Amino acid sequence: MSSSERDALREEGWPIQRRRFWPFLVTAILTSVLLSYSFDRMGLTTVVTECAKAVAALLGEGESSQVVNSASRFIEQGWPPVISRERETNRIQNFDPDHLPWFSHMETREVPSVAIDVVDGKVVETEVRETQEVLVEPLGYLFRVAWLMLQTLEIAFWGTLIAVVIGIPLSMLGSRRLSPGRPFVVLSQGLCSLSRAIPELISALFFVLLFGFGPAAGILALGLHSAGFLGKFFADDIDNTDAGPANALASSGVGRLSVFLHALLPQVLPQYLAYVQYILERNVRTATVLGIVGAGGIGVELMGKWHNFQFGHATTVLLAIFITVVVLEALTQSLRKKWMRE
Repeated sequence: MSSSERDALREEGWPIQRRRFWPFLVTAILTSVLLSYSFDRMGLTTVVTECAKAVAALLGEGESSQVVNSASRFIEQGWPPVISRERETNRIQNFDPDHLPWFSHMETREVPSVAIDVVDGKVVETEVRETQEVLVEPLGYLFRVAWLMLQTLEIAFWGTLIAVVIGIPLSMLGSRRLSPGRPFVVLSQGLCSLSRAIPELISALFFVLLFGFGPAAGILALGLHSAGFLGKFFADDIDNTDAGPANALASSGVGRLSVFLHALLPQVLPQYLAYVQYILERNVRTATVLGIVGAGGIGVELMGKWHNFQFGHATTVLLAIFITVVVLEALTQSLRKKWMRE
């Protein structure tokens, strides 16, 4: 734009301002430098380099890559998934060979071992073969994973239920339409923010300290953390509803609870169900991790097999988690549509 055009626009009343280029340029340079430093410090440079080496190795243009080697190792050892379980009979408590579990059988195997003796003051190692009785359960590990997955679902369900029970009162106190006063709004928002700020793993550690190892610690950790999200989301939806029905009921003298149940809840129920569905799916995924700190679920099994490089077992666990989440999402979506039609 020329200076004459700019002057003409100013005379017509247009607020024309000259943009300064140098501050923008300096800001862009500083931002680029900081992002480059952070990119390298976070190890993302290594990620890009290794991915480039992996692509070159796959195309036959470079040497072997750590990414390709690790992925190949996992695929080779992790497939097919392990569904059977084998246990030494001498390590099974109260083992009765006459009453074996369903679909199981016993096998006798020879395993290599090393016998250590002391001869003339010297340690002598001799390789020997020992006979070992093994209980083979063709579907034993699959049943174990299914049982642990069921426990994980129970943890997620009870955690979500506790979150709903706590979140609804918090939302009523945090909503400006239903709260008795401003202090209650601030208190509710503070409690919701506090519960969201504490990660589930941290609160699970605390509850394990209070109640010991087991699913109860995971349930409480999920419930309190999720209640902060539901309390905030529920309150925001209440404040964004049509105020007409609520004001009409309130003017007739009914209480806040009746206003919520008859005027506000019908408007926000579809969104509430969507929130609860999301929290339930999220809690299922999170419950698989809480087992790391002893809060029950399938997480302990997954981490144990992964650290022992038993990738076939880990694949079975991962597939169980994936199938469970997909089926749960489809089921909750179907139930939600059915409720909405009714």
